Amino acid sequence: MSFSFKEIVSVTLILFSVIDVIGSLPVIIDLRKKVGKIESERATIVSGVLMVSFLFVGERILKLFGVDVASFAVAGALIIFLIGLEMILGRTIFKADETVGGASHIVPIAFPLIAGAGTLTTIISLRAEYQTVNIIVGIVINLVLIYVVLKSSEWIEGRLGPGGLAVLRKIFGIILLAIAIKLFKTNLIPDF
Repeated sequence: MSFSFKEIVSVTLILFSVIDVIGSLPVIIDLRKKVGKIESERATIVSGVLMVSFLFVGERILKLFGVDVASFAVAGALIIFLIGLEMILGRTIFKADETVGGASHIVPIAFPLIAGAGTLTTIISLRAEYQTVNIIVGIVINLVLIYVVLKSSEWIEGRLGPGGLAVLRKIFGIILLAIAIKLFKTNLIPDF
């Protein structure tokens, strides 16, 4: 168990790209307008609990179904690849549940926007390549960033504008495609 600055940076960037809290700003802003206030603290805490829990329990769940981490990593690479395509092409492949219900901090912000299928799949996929302690640090750094973005979503909306948000989304989409290809190479063909 050792800290690696390089691994922490890699994990942080991968999760930041997959979570895409900046790309989710239009949904967050729209929700804020509908419900009046986003509970940033609760959304961040619920997201963190989901991510860390899945980091530790996710592999056991996979074993229950007889799936190894490398196979799950390849499946995760497929999802990451599709999310990257979504971001670059501006098309919706994954549909989020639109119901807000009474818990605006949990649905749809904490789950599925922040700790959705792509994020949870990525966390398990990262276990195949990075040490757990570095993944946890990457998750915590992302939770801090998520909290800051949720807390200042109104300010960010005014500063970036629609064009700035679109550019950021495309950049993170390209990064995700590269990450997906790396995961394919590492887990599908281990000797490559």
